[in-house]
Amino acid sequence: MTADWFFSALRHDRAVVLGSLGLVVALAWVWLWLGAGLGMEEMDMGNGHVMLMMPEWSLGYGLVVFAMWSVMMVAMMLPSAAPVTLLVANIARKRAPSGGIGAATVLFVAGYLAVWIAFSALATALQWALDEAGLLSDTMALANRVVAGATLIVAGVYQWTPLKEACLRHCRSPMDFLLFHWRQGRVGALVSGIGHGAYCLGCCWMLMALLFVGGIMNLIWIAAIALLVLIEKTFPGGRWLARATGAILVIWGGAVLAIAG
Repeated sequence: MTADWFFSALRHDRAVVLGSLGLVVALAWVWLWLGAGLGMEEMDMGNGHVMLMMPEWSLGYGLVVFAMWSVMMVAMMLPSAAPVTLLVANIARKRAPSGGIGAATVLFVAGYLAVWIAFSALATALQWALDEAGLLSDTMALANRVVAGATLIVAGVYQWTPLKEACLRHCRSPMDFLLFHWRQGRVGALVSGIGHGAYCLGCCWMLMALLFVGGIMNLIWIAAIALLVLIEKTFPGGRWLARATGAILVIWGGAVLAIAG
C-alpha cells in the first residue's frame, strides 16, 4: 500500500511539474509569436516590398526589449531544465514536513531563471549598442558579414573548449549536480537554482549569441537553437552533437567571411 502511494505521488509530482513548466513555456512562445510587444511597424517601400520599422531606442523601449529577451530565455531554456526540476521536486517531497513540493521547486526554478534574466539585461545592452552603431538590420540580425562570420566562428570554437565541456557535463548530470551542490532550505533551493543556471549559462551563452546572426525575432531560428540546447543537455550523444555543431559553425563562419572578402 505504501509503495503504491509513493509511486502515485511521484507520478502526480511529475504531472504537476511538467504541466507547470509546459504552460509557462507555451505562454512564452505565444507571446513571442505575437511580436513580444516590440511594436514594429510596416512601411510600404513600393514594388511590393515591405520594411519593418523599429521604434527609436529609449529607456521605455529598452525595457520592452529586455522583457522580450527574458521571455525568450524562458521559452528556450526552461524545457532543458525539466530533468533537474523533477529531481528537485522529488527531493522536496521527501524532505518537506508536509510532503509538499511547491516552495523549493518554485524557488529553484526562480534562481535558474534569474541567471538568464541577468543575461537578458546584458543582451539588451548589446543589442542597443549594435543597433546604435548601425550593425543590425531591420530584422534585428547582424548586417555586417564580417561580424556575423566572426560570431559563427567564435561560437563554433567555444563548442570545443574545456569550459563548454565542463558546463555541459554538469547540465547532463542533474543527479550529480544535486548530490554535490544542493543546499538545504528555501534560500538553499534558490541558491542551488542560481548555481545550476550559472552552469547552464556557461554551456549555452555563445549559442545565444547566434540569435544576432539569424535574427533576434526569427522564430524558426530561435526554435532551432532551443532544440539544439535541449538535445545537447538531455539526449544521448549530446556531447558529440555539441562538437559536431562547433565544426559546422566554424565552416559556416569561414564561408561567410570568404564571401564578405
